[in-house]
Amino acid sequence: MAAGEIISTEPATGAELWRGAVGDVDAAVARARRAWPAWAAQPLSTRIELMRRFANEVRKDAESLATLIARETGKPVWEAKGEVDTVLAKVEIAVRSYAERTAQRRLDSALQGTAALRHKPHGVMAVIGPFNLPAQAPVGHIIPALIAGNAVVFKPSEKAPATGQALIQCLHRAGVPAALAQMLVGAAEEGKALATHEGVDGVLFTGSSHTGLTLNRRLAAQPGKIVALDLGGNNPIVVWDTPKIADAAALVVQSAFTTAGQRATAARRLIVKADLYDAVVGEVKALADRLIVGAPLDDPAPFMGPVIDNAAADGLTESFVYLLSHGGRPIRHLTRPRGDLPFLAPAMIDVTAMAQRPDVELFGPILQVIKVDDFDQALAEANATRFGLCAALIGGTPQDYNRFWANVRAGAVNWNRPTNGVSPAAPLGGVGLSGNQRPGAFYAADFCAYPVASAEMEQPRASIGIGLSG
Repeated sequence: MAAGEIISTEPATGAELWRGAVGDVDAAVARARRAWPAWAAQPLSTRIELMRRFANEVRKDAESLATLIARETGKPVWEAKGEVDTVLAKVEIAVRSYAERTAQRRLDSALQGTAALRHKPHGVMAVIGPFNLPAQAPVGHIIPALIAGNAVVFKPSEKAPATGQALIQCLHRAGVPAALAQMLVGAAEEGKALATHEGVDGVLFTGSSHTGLTLNRRLAAQPGKIVALDLGGNNPIVVWDTPKIADAAALVVQSAFTTAGQRATAARRLIVKADLYDAVVGEVKALADRLIVGAPLDDPAPFMGPVIDNAAADGLTESFVYLLSHGGRPIRHLTRPRGDLPFLAPAMIDVTAMAQRPDVELFGPILQVIKVDDFDQALAEANATRFGLCAALIGGTPQDYNRFWANVRAGAVNWNRPTNGVSPAAPLGGVGLSGNQRPGAFYAADFCAYPVASAEMEQPRASIGIGLSG
């Protein structure tokens, strides 16, 4: 790779997919600053119409965009098509969200004039996207930011720039000015430079908690800059009393191994009642044994593809060995069916006997299993993490779920649904290391514009009735 160049390769083949020169952060921000006042002055209806035209452009390219996402990330094409569908849905969700979350309000009084509430855009927003949902995640920030009247400088993951470029091209074809919605090619250095740039008014970041914490520290001295962090999770899925073992196992597998475990919302820890342990774990393992791991366009279609690259695969392998050497009992070993490529077969390991379980996000297809005796212990295990993104209870009574919902620390709490079963029409954000109390999805409008309260009268009317001399 030449200096100043980013190359994207297909995880499933190792073949080069895309390459481009690293961008100029200062130049991109300067262009955006010049462009955004005219955009903010446009009627809201104009901005919304252009976002709907963007959706039409995505719809025209849906098949090719899904194939591109699949090739660049390694996820199966059926899953990539679902991501494109979510991108399309997010446009109308963002329109509805802006109307609901930032609605104008007026309260008239004959003597006191009018009290008004309106919202203003921040200015230039930096959107920093991930590789695992390279279209869905950034669109969830870019579209709300543009609707609100901001300019956007978008830095996709250096592992998924081709998808980022396709999104920006759709925006430009829809009529959004090129300077207003820009893509910045770069890696971690460019991402940090963009986030901390004095010309950037807000940072909307999706990625690892480690990077999010680094950004948060760097931006602590800039309180005027809005920062929304959509980070990872060490998410628990609890299986309790239920006769439907096969259904419970399917929900666990969907939670743990969809996208090869490369979702912030994936289940990392299976917490199961002792008297259900053999049945549940046995059924989950039997289902995991049947999962097809393959390339995105294989026939028959795989359930999951490779992880993003060999570095990720090597790190996950080392993590599994660490768990083994510190008291973990293997249920299903982490294997690499194609040693020269980052394919991983789904793994399960019982960590009940581990004295100290690492509270980290293992971003891949590794499911840790913990056996518990009672519901209080299940809740304690679920909350034994600094993260707090998602949690799910499978089985149990309505009373059990009420206890679970009330006591588990997470931004999304599901019952008899997978941990990653979160509607894009709902807010999503975590507590602890999973975010900074700025939920995205339906609530993204909240951090794309700020409220302005006004007291207004058409003519000045005032008098001072006390405290005046003679």
